Amino acid sequence: MGRQHQKLTALQVAKLTKPGLYGDGGGLTLQITKGGAKSWLFRFMIAGKAHGMGLGPTHTVGLAEARQKALAARKLLLDGINPLTAKKQDQIAAALANARMMTFDQCAEAYISAHKAGWKNEKHADQWINTLTTYASPVFGQLPVAEVDTALVVKCLKPIWEAKTETASRLRGRIESILGWATTSGYRTGENPARWKGHLDNLLATISKASRTKHHPSLPWQHMNAFLTQLRARAGLSARAVELAILTACRSGEVRGAKWSEFDLAKKVWTIPGERMKARREHEVPLSEAALRLLKAIPETGDLVFTGSKGQELSDMSLTAVIRRMNEGDRPTWVNANGDGITVHGFRSSFRMWAAETTSYPREVAEHALAHQLPDAVERAYQRGSQFAKRAALMAEWAAYCDKVPGKAEVTQIKRRHQADTSK
Repeated sequence: MGRQHQKLTALQVAKLTKPGLYGDGGGLTLQITKGGAKSWLFRFMIAGKAHGMGLGPTHTVGLAEARQKALAARKLLLDGINPLTAKKQDQIAAALANARMMTFDQCAEAYISAHKAGWKNEKHADQWINTLTTYASPVFGQLPVAEVDTALVVKCLKPIWEAKTETASRLRGRIESILGWATTSGYRTGENPARWKGHLDNLLATISKASRTKHHPSLPWQHMNAFLTQLRARAGLSARAVELAILTACRSGEVRGAKWSEFDLAKKVWTIPGERMKARREHEVPLSEAALRLLKAIPETGDLVFTGSKGQELSDMSLTAVIRRMNEGDRPTWVNANGDGITVHGFRSSFRMWAAETTSYPREVAEHALAHQLPDAVERAYQRGSQFAKRAALMAEWAAYCDKVPGKAEVTQIKRRHQADTSK
């Protein structure tokens, strides 16, 4: 009876070359194709229907191993289990096990790839990559994402939690998002170890948002006309871009990306499309006479208003460099009240303080001019208009103030905190 289940020998398996099927017994069959390839096949019947399941090529699976695989398949049949179904389930389980071995870095890459299309610009994706590469990857980047636990997250965050709180807070949120994605994708299970409330807030100090917010240094509005007088004496498109940013109270990126097609000089309006705005909403900027003069003096060499040496959009650093150069040598040092060097973004604060302290325009008019969303939902519901006419009047007054010829006292150097007053 035993020979009925072991009809073949290893020598026969090696020497047989004629295409066909050669039974070893118990469903185990040697299969030889017309091309000469040899492999093992387990043949069986279920509900009167013939099935075949491959057990591997003969050069990898020997006769003895093939018989063991056939025996295991017959035992499954005795238990009422289809060997093919069991094989597929094993393959799926193995694939899932391999999938769960995805590292944190791999999950981070997949998360960024899946979400970056919805982010405002490539710079945002770069910030994600840079913070994760700098702080998270060295700690657990190469570990399976399923093994990232609370201790590892704290180990990553703790060294920078107080020294670089804003960066650490963003890093924690990014880790939480990636781990959440990994859980949803089936690569890990359980609670998110990077969650804050009721978890990491028990292990890390709670630092208020106000204490970690760093505002952009801004020039006191009283010195704006003196600053603008010196700025206008400087040549170059970067200086003109800074000037337009001041006159329109727009952000650096909105100005640097400005296109001639967005301007209607006849109607005195600059329409910035939503995809270039922080709030992702279209913004109409009323143009003062000073802004119109500036724009009309710039030659059109393409659709971009302000272009670099190679025809590309100016960088943010090119605008910052204008202010830095104005602070060199014996020129007045343009700093804020704390002695910090001012920024282009800070001119928005200068405008806002001027509007609050010297005009009677409602707060929402100035907020609309800055393209800010009103904080109160009820107020937003009642203030659906853009306040364009009032904003046009406000920006005209701002331009008139900036155009004011500064007196001698207004061009006096603004002292830094550490400078001694030698006049006493």
